[in-house]
Amino acid sequence: MSQQLPDVQASTPDISVGLNRVGVTGVEKLVKLHRLDDRPIVLMATFDVFVDLPGWRKGADMSRNMEVVDEMLEEAVSEPALRVEDVCGDVAERLIDKHEYTTEAEVRMEAEYMIREQTPATDRPTQATADIIASATASNDGTTREEIGCHVIGMTVCPCSQGMSESRARDVLEGLDIDRKTIDEFLDEVPQPGHSQRGHATLTVETTGQPQVDLNELIEIARDSMSARIYNLAKRPDEDHMTFASHSDAKFVEDCVRAMAEGMVAAYPDLPETAIVRMEQSNDESIHQHNAHAERVAEFGQLVDEIGGE
Repeated sequence: MSQQLPDVQASTPDISVGLNRVGVTGVEKLVKLHRLDDRPIVLMATFDVFVDLPGWRKGADMSRNMEVVDEMLEEAVSEPALRVEDVCGDVAERLIDKHEYTTEAEVRMEAEYMIREQTPATDRPTQATADIIASATASNDGTTREEIGCHVIGMTVCPCSQGMSESRARDVLEGLDIDRKTIDEFLDEVPQPGHSQRGHATLTVETTGQPQVDLNELIEIARDSMSARIYNLAKRPDEDHMTFASHSDAKFVEDCVRAMAEGMVAAYPDLPETAIVRMEQSNDESIHQHNAHAERVAEFGQLVDEIGGE
């Protein structure tokens, strides 16, 4: 009979301090999500898996965490119509069941998601990418919270620098003896230059159970929150379209976050008031060495009240 190996993780630590998160990060798995009457979506996903740890236990069972992740993702390949947030939820609930000392388990997932679309002016087929963000937190009281969302890239134009350009153009036109009415009409039709930025928008929704939102719609809301969308393929008419569109809708980083809030309220009037909406915008500045950032995390009911009170 072979000697049983000691379970060192189950021993008492030298310092009895509990930990909020213990687990593994950067676990890469291929996940196939089936769709009815359509080809499956195949994702190369990266998972982070955590459990909490009481102060009386030295370590968590890392191999058990990996075993649950492997089992769950293998099932995700074969079961139809799975949502990525449900994959996280199932894994988190299994972690709770398999760890008798754990009160909370958290699973986070990110993956690149391909979108088929047409270029805005030449109507040519192209593809865009968005990063899927999904997570779930399961508690030993039987409740599970799930989160789904996206990170997308777009284009913004600074209203401040555009205002300065418009002022300069007005002075030049007045110096050429152009009447004020014509100047106003011209500037209304031709937006003036402003420094452009690469924008990064993040939008997620978290609820108890499965969030009743559509991932593709969240991606649309996030992309539309910026001054203009960007495209992998762009012929000259498409470039002109994006340049004109972005300068016609110049936005501060704060404006983009508020646009996401407005888009969520318009798209989901029946979303639970207690749903947590996270909105972040970061812009890569083109004329500064620093970047601009704004964010808001709020219950959906708060956003409805604020937008309705305008």
